[in-house]
Amino acid sequence: MDQIRINVSGNSTAQQVYNWLHGLILRGVLEPGARLSETEIAQQAGVSRQPVREAFIRLTATGLAEVRPQRGTFIGRISVKAVLSARLIREAVESDLIRMLSANAGTDVLNRLEQQLVAQRKASKAQDVETFITLDDQFHHDLAVAAGHGDVWDVLEGLKSQMNRLRHITARVFDHQKLIEQHEAIVESLHRGDGEAAEQAMRSHLREVLNDLPAITKAKPEFFTD
Repeated sequence: MDQIRINVSGNSTAQQVYNWLHGLILRGVLEPGARLSETEIAQQAGVSRQPVREAFIRLTATGLAEVRPQRGTFIGRISVKAVLSARLIREAVESDLIRMLSANAGTDVLNRLEQQLVAQRKASKAQDVETFITLDDQFHHDLAVAAGHGDVWDVLEGLKSQMNRLRHITARVFDHQKLIEQHEAIVESLHRGDGEAAEQAMRSHLREVLNDLPAITKAKPEFFTD
């Protein structure tokens, strides 16, 4: 498990512990159903149990952890409903954004997106899952910024924690090439200034999770809840 380094001049200790655990949960390092120990986490972080307890409370409030009476705190299972809701919201928002961008995507934007495709292919070839997912997020973030609505991406980011957990699982077992090809289709449509094609390419891309979800929930039923 990744180690944490507490920065005494940075955010509060509880915030840093929360950010650390939050990242481990989203990346699947801490799997659904795993038990969280205040004592063990505190020892690993080199802090008292109080900031760890505060981090646990925040994780529980966001649905990433759950308290089981007389048993302790456990990593929450992935909510299928939350995944589907986040996907629906993303499709509605990002389809509008890509159509807006298609009307005025400049050379600088297109060149940057092409460079990102190159980086995605490199990460896929190296089977570097963490880098690939980071690049995928960056791709969508940059599309929102280029459309003039980077703040919208920040809102989406706060809604899709359960979806991100699923992405880390699927990225380990499914071929990245299909996702890259979908990104390529989006960029090609932007090159042509074809808003309708760009929108359809984005919708197809964001609906891919609907194809992946049944197989993953069947293979790992213990990871999911309705």
